[in-house]
Amino acid sequence: MLSPLTPLDWKRRAIKYYPEKTAVIDGDKEFTYREFGRRTDQLSAALRQAGIGQGDHVAVMLPNTHYMLECFYGICQLGAVMVPLNYRLSAGDLEYIIRHSDSKMLIVDAEFCEPIEKIIGNLALEQIVIVSVPGFETALSGVDYEDFLMHAPEAGGPPEVEIDENQLLTLNYTSGTTSKPKGVMLTHRSNYMNAANFMYHLGVNHEDVYLHTLPMFHANGWGGVWALTAAGGTHVCLRKVDPPLILDLFETKHITLLCGAPTVINMLVNDPKAKEVEIKTHPRMATAGAPPAAALIKKAQEILGLKMIHVYGLTETSPFILYCEWKNEFDAKSSEDQAVIKARQGIELAFNGETKVVHQDGEEVAWNGEELGEIITRGNVVMAGYYKDPVTTAAAIRDGWFYTGDLAVTHPDGYIEIRDRAKDLIISGGENISSTEVEGVLYRHPAVLECAVIAIPDEKWGEVPKAIIVLQPGATAAETEIIKFCRSEMAHFKAPKAVEFVEALPKTATGKLQKYRLREMHWSGPKKVN
Repeated sequence: MLSPLTPLDWKRRAIKYYPEKTAVIDGDKEFTYREFGRRTDQLSAALRQAGIGQGDHVAVMLPNTHYMLECFYGICQLGAVMVPLNYRLSAGDLEYIIRHSDSKMLIVDAEFCEPIEKIIGNLALEQIVIVSVPGFETALSGVDYEDFLMHAPEAGGPPEVEIDENQLLTLNYTSGTTSKPKGVMLTHRSNYMNAANFMYHLGVNHEDVYLHTLPMFHANGWGGVWALTAAGGTHVCLRKVDPPLILDLFETKHITLLCGAPTVINMLVNDPKAKEVEIKTHPRMATAGAPPAAALIKKAQEILGLKMIHVYGLTETSPFILYCEWKNEFDAKSSEDQAVIKARQGIELAFNGETKVVHQDGEEVAWNGEELGEIITRGNVVMAGYYKDPVTTAAAIRDGWFYTGDLAVTHPDGYIEIRDRAKDLIISGGENISSTEVEGVLYRHPAVLECAVIAIPDEKWGEVPKAIIVLQPGATAAETEIIKFCRSEMAHFKAPKAVEFVEALPKTATGKLQKYRLREMHWSGPKKVN
């Protein structure tokens, strides 16, 4: 008899074979797999008593804590759908998502209750469960999380629910940078296949200690919430990104694996403690979210000894569809050349399907590292669609292929390399300029800590590149110096025509640069790319 492909079954396996092993570390709290299983089963019992059942939607707004991990399992093993919320969104966006998602209940961290307090009168929630946090009070009327579990019937094991692998597991909302957030429907099967990719290509095993640097709400923590449990590894929770704390955890908890956006890597390598810390585990770190600069990868490897693995995907693909596979022949290359290779998005993963780069007519680009096209994909990890939005779904998935909106080239060895988002491509005087290529050059300048390159209007050329830079602490640089440096490293027409120095760059909760906010200062309306 065939069993449905669901990542929930991995909890059963972990409890069977690793019952007394530490499953979760959250500050000074630790839980074995047996204890973690009991808590998630008790959460299921409490939810069922509260009227949550098969197909119901439960919104969850929690940071990376053991409570968040428990929700993934406790909600979904009921056959209910978890709706992870980005706690950094505005009250207006949160109201839209909670209402649009048809959530019946909200589980929320006390620290992040304020925006919910503003909109509670507009929500049709049947109940609110609040995770207490020392030092934070809320005016919301709700039940305490631990009391919620305590007053439910003794679980005695996971609920007996028939799961279809094609039913919804989670409903993950996109950032909504150019329109209302879209609800991405991810199934049990797609999450199972994505987590299998996570395990295989990141080499996860039962001895791994995984640091949840990446917000779990983001595409289900890229699959880490499932994959580490599948292998019987240890989850180390991190409430917020704190570079000195992360560096300390590398030493004290012997972290062997983590994931994060390039901005997180940048924060770590530039922290004063980075050159003092002694990391003996040589952690593997998967990075995605934006094309990382080769210079940044080189620093991570040299300063912290991190084994960088570049992966690529989107919320709509669960999220992984490419990874930069390392070959033994690359070991003979210089550190600079190795970093350049590791900055590529790479090749298809083993379990998800087909990915390629195509021209507008649908024909695949030549494998020459020059022809620019759009990345498209199809297979096991693509979303079921956008929730209650068939029109947008049809625009994104055409003839069975999901169109990512990312522009890339394919190298002769088949490795795909992103050159830009379609909306971030700069077209100056008819020439295409990759903003990420310019950023890669800027990161080689010793005074540059962070940077973003955008298009700004120009009477002669239509638009030209502008660099917005955060300088290293104590460093100084002039606009002319930066422009001259770029012109010495690349074609002159690609170099920034203007430079602005700022204190910080706008980012999402996952550390992704929000270039649209920078563009809004220079364009009266949305930039159009022909």
